[in-house]
Amino acid sequence: MREAIFHLERTEGGSIQTQLRHMLVDAILSGQLEAGKAVPSCRKLAQQLKVSRNTVVMAYQGLVDDGFLVARERSGYYVDPDITVDRLSGLDEEAETEEKVNYDWESRLNFKPGRRKHKKHFKDWREQPYPFVAGQMDYTLFPLASWRECSRQAMGRKIMEDVSFDAYDEDDPELLDQIRTRLLPRRGINAKSSQILVTMGVQNALYLIGALMISEKDTVGLEEPGYQDSYMLCTKSGAKIKSLPLDENGVIVDEKLNGCDYVYVTPSHNSPTTVTLSMARRKALLEKASQEDFLILEDDYEPETNFIGNPTPALKSLDKEGRVIYMGSLSKSVFPALRMGYIVAPEPLIRELRALRRLMYRHPPSNNQRTAALFLGQGHYDSFIARLKRIYKERWEIMREALDRYLPGASVAPTFGGTCFWVKAPEAVDSSDLAESLRDDGVLIEPCEDFFFSEGAPSNYFRLGYTSVPNEKIDAGIELIAKHIKKLSEKQG
Repeated sequence: MREAIFHLERTEGGSIQTQLRHMLVDAILSGQLEAGKAVPSCRKLAQQLKVSRNTVVMAYQGLVDDGFLVARERSGYYVDPDITVDRLSGLDEEAETEEKVNYDWESRLNFKPGRRKHKKHFKDWREQPYPFVAGQMDYTLFPLASWRECSRQAMGRKIMEDVSFDAYDEDDPELLDQIRTRLLPRRGINAKSSQILVTMGVQNALYLIGALMISEKDTVGLEEPGYQDSYMLCTKSGAKIKSLPLDENGVIVDEKLNGCDYVYVTPSHNSPTTVTLSMARRKALLEKASQEDFLILEDDYEPETNFIGNPTPALKSLDKEGRVIYMGSLSKSVFPALRMGYIVAPEPLIRELRALRRLMYRHPPSNNQRTAALFLGQGHYDSFIARLKRIYKERWEIMREALDRYLPGASVAPTFGGTCFWVKAPEAVDSSDLAESLRDDGVLIEPCEDFFFSEGAPSNYFRLGYTSVPNEKIDAGIELIAKHIKKLSEKQG
C-alpha cells in the first residue's frame, strides 16, 4: 500500500470523518487497498493523517457496517473481498480511449442544436468580482437550514413510504396541492390538481409542449428580442417562426399576429428587456387569440420580482376560452439547481403531456417534490421571497442610480422590477466586443447576440443581471462598463 493514499486533503465540503471515508472507499474500489488485505491500524492512520483516533475508529466502523471492511478480533480491519468481486481489473482510467470506428455521426442527426450560437455560460462567474449575469442567485440569501430540515423530514420513515415507490407517471399530491393553493392564487389562477403537471423547470415544460403540439405546418410567433431557447425548440419541430416586436408595453398586438398557430410570450418580464406586458395589451392579446384562433404559451418564469408596482395578473387568469397554456417555475425563485417547474392547462392536454413525460423520464424525483412541498407548506418559501424582494429592490435601486450616473439614457428602469436591466450602448459599440473587453477587469455581461434571431438585428444592446452581485460592488462595476464603452466608442470613431 503506497504512502500516497494516506494523504487527506482537507476541504469545506464535509466533516473530517466524511472525507476520511471518501478517501478509504476510493482506495478500496480503485484497488490500492487490496481485497482481503489489512488496512492500517486506527492509531497508525490517525498519526499519519494527524486526526483523532476516534475519528478513524468511527470511519472504519461505518465501512464495516456498509460491507467495505471486516473486523477481526485482536487482529484489526481488513478489506472485505466481496466488495470488489464484480469489478473489472486492469482498467486504466487515465488512458485515452482510441476511436475504433471512424463513423460519420453527423449524417445520422436530424437536428443540430450545437450549430446554433447560444447564450454564453460563464462557468467561472463566482470567481469574478462583477458577475452581471442573469439567472444566478446569491446563495448566501437562501435559507439553507430550512431546506435541509424539509429534506430531513422528506427522508423520514412515514414520508418515505409515500415517495419511495415507483409513482409511474404521477406527481406528489402534496406538491400539486401547494402549487394549486399557494402559488397559483398569487397569479390569479384557479386550477384543479388534475390541471397541473410538474416538470424539470420551464425549459422542460416548453420542450414537452413543443414535442406534443408543434409541427412543421405551424407558425409560431416569438418575442424579439426574446428567449433564444424558445426559438431553438420551435425550429426543432420545423415550425415557421414569426418575429414579434416589443415596445414599452410589451409585445405589440397587430396584424403580425395573423396566421400564427402559437404565440410564446414572457408577460411578467420579457427576457431580456424585462418589459412587463400591460393590462390593456394582455386583454388585446387574448382578444386577438380568439379572433385568429391561436394558442398562447405563457412563460411566467419570474413572477415573484414585481416589487415596484402592484402585481399584474397572469394571462392565464384572464383567459375565458382556455387558450393559454401556463408555465411556471420554482427554479428561478428558489435556486436554479432545483429544476422544478409546472404546466397549468386543460385536463385533456395535461393527460397527454403526462403520458409524454413518462416516455421521457417516467416521473420527476418524488423525494425532491415532497421536500419542495414541505418548504412551501411550512411557510419557508413565503418568508424567503419576502426577504429576497427587499434585497433585490435595494440592488435594483443601486443599479438604476449607477446606470443614470455613468450611462445616462442608456436604459429605462423596468416598471415592475425584475432581476435585470437592458442597456443600449452607442451604435458603434458591438456588445460582444464589449463583453470580451470587460472580462479582463472581471466584469461579465450578456451581449445581445444571444437574444435576437432575425437578420439585421442590432448589436449594441446588452443585459445586466444583479442578483449575484453584492450591493457594494454594483456601482464600481457599472463605472468599469462605462469606461470600456467610452474606450470602444473612441476607437471606432
